Amino acid sequence: MARNVVISGGGTGIGLAAAQVFAADGDRVLLLGRRAEVLEKAAVPGASAYAADLSDPAAVRGVAGFVEREFGTVDVLIHSAGGTGQLEPAAESDDPLDRVAHNWTLNFRINTLTAALLTEALKDRLATPGGRVLFVSSIAAYRGSGSGAYGGAKAALHPYAHDLARELGPRGITANVVAPGYIEDTEFFGPQIDPARRARLVEDTLDKRAGTPGDVAATLHWLASPGAGHVTSQVIQVNGGAERGH
Repeated sequence: MARNVVISGGGTGIGLAAAQVFAADGDRVLLLGRRAEVLEKAAVPGASAYAADLSDPAAVRGVAGFVEREFGTVDVLIHSAGGTGQLEPAAESDDPLDRVAHNWTLNFRINTLTAALLTEALKDRLATPGGRVLFVSSIAAYRGSGSGAYGGAKAALHPYAHDLARELGPRGITANVVAPGYIEDTEFFGPQIDPARRARLVEDTLDKRAGTPGDVAATLHWLASPGAGHVTSQVIQVNGGAERGH
């Protein structure tokens, strides 16, 4: 039976790869993202799209209304929206503390708040039993991200997922996190990554290769399957062994 799958950040990278995998199964997929042109370009067969800034409560209420009208129940909710803020305006101030405040607030807003708002808006629509909530975190949640802001924002998803697993478990709903490492062919790393940095990231892995969006999408697909029905409150590392977690 076809499921209803909602994917934030569904227009590019990991979100797009996940959308393609679920659509290939015959599931009904809804792509969410801020850029309507990117969602349109994704062209996932049979998928719907809705452009919205998921850090804006009013916009998320609009998404919830659309889901209610067009889908009803949500079987799988995947949060792959995020990033370090490359698409956002830079801090207006040169003051170091102003820039710190800007960077941390920005990263929290686009990585953590987006996931929390969308989850809370759709929580009552999750299939009972059988619903799945899946968060895309990052290896940076374990080993930092340079400034700390991105890694901290992604790490915040982990306890939120644990709280959801506890809350939603009695309804037969699972909540899990996937934490990728270096994934090529994404906007996050971009095609112009420094060759020395790429080589270093690949060397960190045990299988000596870069990850792909398909690697993460396959893991998300399994976590959403009946076979993973007793897997909840977990952080699954998809990074070739570069980080094993704690």
